[in-house]
Amino acid sequence: MRIGYACLAVGVPGTALHTCHQSKADDAVLKAVIEKNLTALRQLILYNIEQGIGLFRISSDIIPFGSSPVNQLPWQVLYAEQLSGIGELIRRSRMRVSMHPGQYTVINALDDGVVRRAIADLGYHADFIDALGVDSGDKIILHIGGVYGDKPAALARFASQYEQLDPSIKNRLVIENDERLFTVEDALSLNRRIGVPVVFDNLHHALNRYDAASSEPAADCDWIKACRSTWRPEDGPQKIHYSQQEQDKRPGAHSSTITAQVFVADMAGLSDDLDVMLEVKDKNLSAVKCSNCLRTTGPMTDLEKEWARYKYEVLEHAPVIYQAIRELLKDKKAWPVLPFYRYIEMALLEPVTLGHAMNAAQHVWGYLKQTATPQETKTFEQYLARYRAGGLSLASLKRLLCRIAMAQDQPYLRQSLYLTRQCAMIENR
Repeated sequence: MRIGYACLAVGVPGTALHTCHQSKADDAVLKAVIEKNLTALRQLILYNIEQGIGLFRISSDIIPFGSSPVNQLPWQVLYAEQLSGIGELIRRSRMRVSMHPGQYTVINALDDGVVRRAIADLGYHADFIDALGVDSGDKIILHIGGVYGDKPAALARFASQYEQLDPSIKNRLVIENDERLFTVEDALSLNRRIGVPVVFDNLHHALNRYDAASSEPAADCDWIKACRSTWRPEDGPQKIHYSQQEQDKRPGAHSSTITAQVFVADMAGLSDDLDVMLEVKDKNLSAVKCSNCLRTTGPMTDLEKEWARYKYEVLEHAPVIYQAIRELLKDKKAWPVLPFYRYIEMALLEPVTLGHAMNAAQHVWGYLKQTATPQETKTFEQYLARYRAGGLSLASLKRLLCRIAMAQDQPYLRQSLYLTRQCAMIENR
């Protein structure tokens, strides 16, 4: 079972994507942005390979205004070498990639202009994936679109437009149920009509069930099994989208992280050759977490690498849990993966107090002070005193630590979740 994430990575230097305002999108600006984004994509792919992540959704924004007349660059030609190189990394690692156009890409719209722009956008996505040189199992995911007061007619329009699409698009297009309009059964009805594969989205399904009125609604695993039959050998392994509801947020809001124990229970009994795309705010962090949680054993060094990323953030929230995790990791022959992540999840729900924040900052400083300059030491002490007195924000204190870590070229700290947000802000200026 491959676990993946979408578009962006948390705490991975050099992977931020760039954009530009349409009014400034001349050829020179577009070239600069595309070059940065392809460099970032390559870093994302290398990171995924290093972490053993075999499933990844590429952002639609890699090529800014990719399907718009604003961008007239022959980017497939200009960047053929970079795209081919990225594709080679993907193929060699047997990674599977996808893209997911946004909500305005609607091929069953009543407005012909909307349909033309949607088809152009699908063409851009197909061109980009084709430029990587990957096979037909690398897909474009699309929602069915709008109902416009008549669902049967809307489904018929989708089927009609689909049949007229260029083969390069049809070979990659798959459809997904949504949280409001089209259920899994609606998507399956399109498969029966036109053969398009169906991606099952569990959170969308929970909010928009075909069998909601039934006294015995089918389990998610039954719907996943039904969708499985829509995937042909040339489409690659069946793919689903998985997310969890964020507490106290609007229905359908993706959670900040995937709760490990719930995920393991939800995956129980599902096929090993299933691809699971996580839709979650902490992106790659949950992908690594969930991949680890599906393993029955593993070297303790894998959890120790995870601990290196989380430890100062846990310390900032809950020092007691910080100590409990240190004890948990002492048995080098064990694989306490679920207790490990449960502790982390518990810790990050705790509020950050002044004392805990100062304690964590001083621990991080302890890592930096050995090679810090006298001026850096003086500045840190001043910032810490100002924070203690209420005259400085915690974010400002962390930015100082991040700047020093970057000046010292300390990847261990720059990739620590404790400093992730601050380091990303500094890098993207």
